[in-house]
Amino acid sequence: MVNVNVKVKLPFLWGKSVFKKSEWSQINLIVGPNGSGKTLLAQDIASCFMLAGYNVLFLQGMRKNHDRAVEILRRDDRIRGKIETVLSSMFGKSIQFVDDIDGTFIPVVTNRAWNVQYDLNEVECHGLKEIIILLVNLYNNSNDVIIFDEPELHLHPQFQFFFMNEIRKVAVRHPRRLFFIISHSPYFIDLRFPEDLFGVIVCHSNREPTHIEQLSESDDDLFRRFLPRFNTYHKQFFFSDNQIFVEGYTDQQMFTNLLPFIENEYKAAGTGIIDVGGKDELGVFCKVCSLLGTNGRIITDLDSLFSGKLRDVFCKDERVLSWLYKQEERQWSFYESIFSNKELGAKDSEVAVHRITLEKLIFRLERFLTAIGKEILTKSAEGEHIPKKLALYIEKLEALKSKHVNAESVDTFKTVILQGILSNSSELERFLSKQTVYTLPLIKNLYAIILAAVEAARVYILPRGCIEHYYVMNDIQFMPVPGKDRLFHAELDHIMSSKTKTVRKDYGELISILEKALARV
Repeated sequence: MVNVNVKVKLPFLWGKSVFKKSEWSQINLIVGPNGSGKTLLAQDIASCFMLAGYNVLFLQGMRKNHDRAVEILRRDDRIRGKIETVLSSMFGKSIQFVDDIDGTFIPVVTNRAWNVQYDLNEVECHGLKEIIILLVNLYNNSNDVIIFDEPELHLHPQFQFFFMNEIRKVAVRHPRRLFFIISHSPYFIDLRFPEDLFGVIVCHSNREPTHIEQLSESDDDLFRRFLPRFNTYHKQFFFSDNQIFVEGYTDQQMFTNLLPFIENEYKAAGTGIIDVGGKDELGVFCKVCSLLGTNGRIITDLDSLFSGKLRDVFCKDERVLSWLYKQEERQWSFYESIFSNKELGAKDSEVAVHRITLEKLIFRLERFLTAIGKEILTKSAEGEHIPKKLALYIEKLEALKSKHVNAESVDTFKTVILQGILSNSSELERFLSKQTVYTLPLIKNLYAIILAAVEAARVYILPRGCIEHYYVMNDIQFMPVPGKDRLFHAELDHIMSSKTKTVRKDYGELISILEKALARV
């Protein structure tokens, strides 16, 4: 890490906010959406480094740097030799310089496959010219700091990946040199170790850039295990404040195809729906977005309340803690109805305020649900008459009970109990004991508070369970859901073949959740 104090003010973009950073990685990434001030920020960073005595090169655009690169190639045998090796390996071409009639040198490319020569300046494609300019300046050791502004321009994705690897090689050989990359390309988001995150600066629309200053031991361990699975598709969120993460591909496809049907279609501009491949992965993205300040949004299944990394992350999110703190006075009488005096402490105690955590609220919900589940299964085992509307519900619970040794601790079991309470409350009131029936409204109120608290962290729980419970072509009532792929394709066909009015009516709840997730805070 290099210590250089940088303080940048851009009032027309960030108002009164100031970007401050003093610790710099050897390789730094400046990312974010269009119009967020990335280049202006980099220019001010360059000025601060120059004032600190560093020799800085700001590399912008091929046209401005072509003549300089040619001159370096002409006079530096070492750099020319490296460039020739690269060109030979990548394209089967070599480069040499010949005297022009006016005494200048002309770069000539030889295509060895056909033994044809041509003038680099007049004939060669933008991509080859660009990679030559980038490599020449990278291999030239005369600069302490080099800033590459959008090096991906004109470059094939594999060449972008190649150039990023070359930067890493040069950085290892020259530990005193620093590199800044302003980019919109996921191929330059090359994060291999948790400490690489310290070099990421995220620019935003209408607010100051953000960055990570430190990681806790648990976060470091989390990212060390996660980063190897962090693929190019996932990295889209570095370039927009408006990304939405979902668990699987069916969620991703459903929400992507519903985006055009939201009330204000322009709200979705710049939005991507990214599936991450699992509940725990959602937790990692929630955490990294929170640390980087990218304000990522997550839409997830109901069972995320009861287990997984995502639950761990949103329970500790500062936005959730702040929301609960503000709600405490309003909800105190309700808390008194579900917690003991010992659990609450004194009402005006400072310690008591922090005892009402989301973890505590979810734990109390789980205890309510477990008690109801046990009573339902006991009554069923004793042969008590089961109302017709509860038959499938109880069948699902019994199947989970037979499958798991301790079903009450399984997140799916708790989710099914909650689904039944929300959808079959009147039938359960006639089936359960009076003492248990008394808890049903408490559960509903507690559940509503939990959902609202979670939304403070921009995490949106699907209240019905999972995406399949919103399908209209098949009646799916409880988790787990078999044959998801078949169900999804039937639903997608319906969306693609229906009129706008029909889609908005059939999927109104999902569209409403999308609109909440898209809202800018």
